[in-house]
Amino acid sequence: MGKIKFNEYLKEIKSNYLRNFKVNVFFSVIIILIFFAALFVRVYRLDDLLGFYYDQGRDALVIWKFIHEGKPFLIGPVTGLHGIFLGPLFYYLITPLYLIGNGNPVYPAVFLAASSAISVLVVYFLGVNMHSKTAGVVAATLSGFSFYIIYNSRWFSNPNPMLLLSTLFLSSLWLLISTKKSIWVVWSTFLAGISLQFESASAVFYLPILALILVRHYEIYNMKTVGKLIKNKDEIKLILLSAILFVATLLPQLIFNFRHENILINNFINLFFKEKAFRPLTVNILAIKIDYFWSTFTNKIYPGVFIHRMLFIATPIAALVVMRSNLKRNLILLFTIFFGVPILGITFFQGNFGNIYDYYLIGYFIPFVLLISIGLAEFSRTWIGKTFLILFLVSFLINNINPMQSILKNSMDGPTDIKLESQVQAVDWIISDAVGRGKFNLHIYVPPVIPYSYDYLYVWRANNLCGGNLCGKVDAEVPLIYTLYEQDPPHPERLVKWLQDQENIGKNVQQMKFGGITVERRERI
Repeated sequence: MGKIKFNEYLKEIKSNYLRNFKVNVFFSVIIILIFFAALFVRVYRLDDLLGFYYDQGRDALVIWKFIHEGKPFLIGPVTGLHGIFLGPLFYYLITPLYLIGNGNPVYPAVFLAASSAISVLVVYFLGVNMHSKTAGVVAATLSGFSFYIIYNSRWFSNPNPMLLLSTLFLSSLWLLISTKKSIWVVWSTFLAGISLQFESASAVFYLPILALILVRHYEIYNMKTVGKLIKNKDEIKLILLSAILFVATLLPQLIFNFRHENILINNFINLFFKEKAFRPLTVNILAIKIDYFWSTFTNKIYPGVFIHRMLFIATPIAALVVMRSNLKRNLILLFTIFFGVPILGITFFQGNFGNIYDYYLIGYFIPFVLLISIGLAEFSRTWIGKTFLILFLVSFLINNINPMQSILKNSMDGPTDIKLESQVQAVDWIISDAVGRGKFNLHIYVPPVIPYSYDYLYVWRANNLCGGNLCGKVDAEVPLIYTLYEQDPPHPERLVKWLQDQENIGKNVQQMKFGGITVERRERI
């Protein structure tokens, strides 16, 4: 990198990113309390209440094979788009936690939840640097105690790391714009590539966002500025380094693609050209997309009353528009690009059979909270704004505390309530009941039919208790049968049919219930 020294950029972080952060006992205590409280609500009772379903079981089985059979992976989880896979980084990220926990999924789940709490600290420092300590504390409070952000933080799935990565990516863009130091091009590009490994629906828009920021940073407006850039060896080195790091993040998928006859590239071509994923809008589609953006963003602050969302979210946005002359240079430009690109992209995207889900925007949840926080902090420069800020925070906590309690105090008594604790209890009962009874078959019914979660939980528990013989479970038909099933409210007829088939196979001898799970010992007829 020639004259470019890494320690110079560490100093750059200190002098620019932490420029407005001076030791203050009051703010230090406040942010420490917010962080630990946010961490607590993210990890509390995860061992009991963790959702371990289809996706979690599928991923755990892949990691189990890697650990016990040495089978590496070049791709990660499948996306919501047919035939499009993520990179394998999510699997490699949580594999050490599965090892540490001896196969227990709670360990990686707690790790992911805890990592999301770090985003509370990052957004605080970013708020301080972009605006003020007030903006930082408000952003930390909103991101720390938003019901839906907590819910996503406790979600044991590949989009989870985007909560932290999004704040880091936005930070790198802000540092690039505010310091004009090209080292942040490297970090921004690398973070964009890493993000694509976790949730492509969010991170795919990081690429055009970054491209627009780079056009402005390098002033690529005409051939004259391009010529100057080409002659700048240090800049070219950084650009090449950025390109190498970005390609490196995609390398596993590229290898997989070429090993399998261009399957990933062909699927992309099919999606965007044959299926025409991007199409002109109709009035109905536009109305659906507007409602999607409004509800997805605003419920991260107010999960409840519509009028609260209108009042308490429109006001800080209005403050940003009216008082924008007081804001730091390029702040509004950055947020305009950061949100404008995905909003335009998703608005015109009509692939995936028209399905769009809340988590497609997970890479923008906390940045949106930060934007609102800056608006509140700017408005609070006036006495009316200070009063409004207090009312806002009180209303925010009131609207989020009840749903937050509901996920932390779940009793698991409902007929369709399935959590890890009850799943492990059901699997353990089968194993303990089967001891001394010889070989047995295990029949499982869960919506959506493929029981990846129980396949993994059984392998994990049986290996720990009995070793490789799986405590007597076999595939060949034997007289002893255990059945395990969950309720299927959307399609009760499927469960009825499955139970009828089980009655024709074996007689029910004993039945046990664990939350929403029923297990039975049967004797083959």
